[in-house]
Amino acid sequence: MYRERASRVPDAVLWWSTSPGSAAGERRVLPDGCMDVIWADGALLVAGPDTAAHVVNDRPGARYVGLRFGPGIGPVVFGVPAHELRDQRVPLAELWPCAEARRLTERAGVAADMVARLGAVLEEAAAHRLGAAPRRVDAALVGAVVEGVRAGLPVARIAADAGVGERRLHRRCLDAFGYGPRTLGRILRMNRAVGLARRGAPFATVAAVAGYADQAHLSREVRSLTGVTLGALTR
Repeated sequence: MYRERASRVPDAVLWWSTSPGSAAGERRVLPDGCMDVIWADGALLVAGPDTAAHVVNDRPGARYVGLRFGPGIGPVVFGVPAHELRDQRVPLAELWPCAEARRLTERAGVAADMVARLGAVLEEAAAHRLGAAPRRVDAALVGAVVEGVRAGLPVARIAADAGVGERRLHRRCLDAFGYGPRTLGRILRMNRAVGLARRGAPFATVAAVAGYADQAHLSREVRSLTGVTLGALTR
């Protein structure tokens, strides 16, 4: 079971998940350009931005509560550029001062019996870090990149519209998303395609609407980024 709601932290989502209690299972977490802090088995982990699907082998009854930060927000909360955590899952204590990470872990443990209480603890900590951070998210640049890649614009056009050079744009994207604009575009397009397919759209229609050259192109991209077919993701 997976549920989510909009967070009180700007541009973030609070989510929670429970695995079936009868047997262990495998699930794929699709890349999305975001970063998460996750309460799992009594510990706080940070999930960096993925370049491909992350495979999780859940134990029966495993519970997770997480706060997913939109592009550009996670690096401010965690204090490191997104690309330093690309394709990684690391303990929060490796990123924050030990005392701060320990206090949050203790508070989360006390609140772990209720999703709402635990979510509030994570949100409060994230809001505090955002408020105290010496640097802020360049929301205009992040928004321009996301909008540009979703529209299928060339990187040169996105850079020009944002008023920066292509190399500087690439560096800023690495900091905010964990990868450059071309990779971000592939990932966002794939997520759109999977969403359309899960809502029942025929795969040929998905390919056309999501901006792929044809259905074969769609199939190659989905398999490249997730390791499985689009059909497997919709079952």
